[in-house]
Amino acid sequence: MKLVALIFSLCTIIIPCHGLALELDDHGFSFRVFPLRVKSGLGGHYIPGTSCSSWRLGVEAHNIIDWKTVPQECEDYVGNYLLGKQYREDSKAVTEEAYKYAKSLNLVGDGKDIWVFDIDETSLSNLPYYAHHGFGVEKYNETSFNEWVDLGTAPPLPESLKLYKRLLRLGFNIVFLTGRPESQKHITLKNLKNAGFTTFHTLIVKDTTKYKGKTAVTYKSSERKKLEKNGYRIVGNIGDQWSDILGTNTGNRTFKLPDPMYYIS
Repeated sequence: MKLVALIFSLCTIIIPCHGLALELDDHGFSFRVFPLRVKSGLGGHYIPGTSCSSWRLGVEAHNIIDWKTVPQECEDYVGNYLLGKQYREDSKAVTEEAYKYAKSLNLVGDGKDIWVFDIDETSLSNLPYYAHHGFGVEKYNETSFNEWVDLGTAPPLPESLKLYKRLLRLGFNIVFLTGRPESQKHITLKNLKNAGFTTFHTLIVKDTTKYKGKTAVTYKSSERKKLEKNGYRIVGNIGDQWSDILGTNTGNRTFKLPDPMYYIS
């Protein structure tokens, strides 16, 4: 009972306990703490019908797949997440672990050790576009998205750019592997360099004729296989989609960045 009294005292002195509930057993000695606001958004606003934080967890853990849009009721939650500090912190947690792994390696030094980077929501951010399109609530519009890409103004993801620079200093060669089509190769190269990604081995874009009707997993697996056939060693692989890091020839270790805006199979 002293422990229960202590918790109530802490709640009174330190924080309000409107988000916790205590439950004693039949003997009055044990308790459990559970959240009362299981359906709260990032700012504590009630979201009817779904827990958006749980939905995002399901997405990031690849338990929720093949979804087409962000749930309408989660627009504000996803927007707050992406525009707030948590998105940056989550990304940093991933890239710091990637750097820790990279530092532990002894590279051969023959230029064949490569690190594969995806582009959209991995290297370059399309958040300025999605902020005007419901943060993923609106259905994907190929025409308007391509118009955005063709501007070539997508900013870098800060933590990814930091990782990229660190990997270069360690002696890795960088390969960008994207689902963008060949028609966007020139503007993508320009955008990458303007964003700070100035040095890399190659940029691989998608042959939309060869891979027509194929999944991103199939396409990226095939291109990674070509790299390995040419004698390159994929030491690391980072992307925001599970399709970036699943399939074959994925590399020695993979890293998944957060992205609750869209799903690519």
